[in-house]
Amino acid sequence: MKIVVIEPLGVKQEVLNTLASELLPQGAEVVYYDNRAGSTQELIERGKDADVIIVANQPLPAEAIRGFEKLKLLSVAFTGYDHVAMDACREKGVVVCNCAGYSTAAVADLTFGLILSLYRNIGECDRRIRQGGTKAGLIGPELEGKKFGVIGAGAIGQRVIRIAQAFGCEVYAYSRTRKEIPGVVWADLDTLLEECDIVSLHVPLSDSTRGLIGQEQLHKMKNTAILINTARGPVVDSTALVAALEQGEIAGCGVDVFETEPPIADHVLYHAPHTLLTPHVAFATVEALVKRARIAYENVKKWGEGQPQNRVD
Repeated sequence: MKIVVIEPLGVKQEVLNTLASELLPQGAEVVYYDNRAGSTQELIERGKDADVIIVANQPLPAEAIRGFEKLKLLSVAFTGYDHVAMDACREKGVVVCNCAGYSTAAVADLTFGLILSLYRNIGECDRRIRQGGTKAGLIGPELEGKKFGVIGAGAIGQRVIRIAQAFGCEVYAYSRTRKEIPGVVWADLDTLLEECDIVSLHVPLSDSTRGLIGQEQLHKMKNTAILINTARGPVVDSTALVAALEQGEIAGCGVDVFETEPPIADHVLYHAPHTLLTPHVAFATVEALVKRARIAYENVKKWGEGQPQNRVD
């Protein structure tokens, strides 16, 4: 069996070697690449004779999938898999597994990092003190008592709910399916947007969530509210978000995800007021990346045993 780790997983090689010896089939040939392929043709060259490919968030278009002549399993070291040409995988009968759950704590952590930075002006406070300044004009609100809206109540959304409750927030939630979570006010989307001081997005990208937050939805929010997006970039209409910020329809936003992966030469949000932007780093902590690699390798092990886990195909 040939296994190709087609791009870096953000984990030290010795850790990967340990995981491989623990989880991968004996005698398997494992090939690692320490950089991303620069073209579809390079992707095909790397994976053309692989039985198994492990990928993170490198886009895999249909041309690449079809060029992986021997591919039987694609282990996606990521929660989302919208960067993979799933139709082509189905055509070829390729089993696709993801790594759901590895970044639950990490994404929730950054969600509150963005909120607290926006509320307490942490970045500007740092600049101010270095310039010999004071707190004048930098006094912000606290979380306790705020209405906190969570859109999407999967594993990450539920963790965010628990943390928000610990801060003393009144939590509202909107999700396709309601969960039994004590103390949560379940609401329709419009009510959540109209009532909440903080709106945090935790939905996957799909046809139903693409553009979920646009001009109409932003208009419903309080002019003192902030929007946090650590989900997927296309869930929010960025142009509408910039307009809402410029017109004072909302007070600010924290955004970790964009329509394409960073680096991004320019983006409309770069020039918008009251924004805090991070380069899709929410999932990426030292601990989360090790968890991710372990799950990706466990996917291979389980598939080899005839009991594939985390299937999304």
